[in-house]
Amino acid sequence: MDLKLRGRRALVTGASKGIGAAVAEALAAEGSHLHLAARSGEALEALARKLREAHGVEVTVHVVDLRETADLERLAEATADADILVNNAGDIPAGTLDQVGPDRWRHAWDLKVFGYVDLTRLVYARLREQGRGVIVNVIGAGGERPKPEYIAGGAGNAALMAFTRALGAEGPGDGVRVVGVNPGPVATERITTMRAANDDVDASFAALPSRRVAEPDEVADLVAFLASARADYISGTIVTIDGGLSAAS
Repeated sequence: MDLKLRGRRALVTGASKGIGAAVAEALAAEGSHLHLAARSGEALEALARKLREAHGVEVTVHVVDLRETADLERLAEATADADILVNNAGDIPAGTLDQVGPDRWRHAWDLKVFGYVDLTRLVYARLREQGRGVIVNVIGAGGERPKPEYIAGGAGNAALMAFTRALGAEGPGDGVRVVGVNPGPVATERITTMRAANDDVDASFAALPSRRVAEPDEVADLVAFLASARADYISGTIVTIDGGLSAAS
């Protein structure tokens, strides 16, 4: 299936590893030119070289801290040619209300919740002006089934789900689609850390309905489809990709 992404330009945040890097790979494979943003310049440059060589696309690297207003504004200005935004940066810590103190909670939300909102605000205004664009928010299935041991993440994800639905309902009138993706457990660095700390983790994954966690490229393929012209009638929708976990809960 041709996703009709060739020649499009996309900004992907949190692109240095995990789902973000996989999204960059998927879009590049479809012929999209890329802006990659994260705090790790070395990792971004390595990925950019790989994508240029493998797919012949243009890739620009932006080393930014999306918690900082000046960095957000600079990024939005430097990526004015992009008509696709994939908000993906963020890593909210696990823990109960007693375990996640106010400073950690705010620090995490400044990146994932307010980072998404503030960058979207800047990019959406430009997309609305040009009458065309797509915003894909990679959120997290924890917002659908909040648990006390992941209270900051569940609450943050639920907020971003509401944000996505609200803006996605308005967006088509401006020519801008806004959609969300809710991954369940994905084989990223966090899973590797969990495995190192707990020998029982793989047994718990085997008990999932799918008997495994997702691979980053499975999430990335969904993001690429939703960003594409093949999904032009989809807005305000959040697609869960968790191997049936939410349905089984």
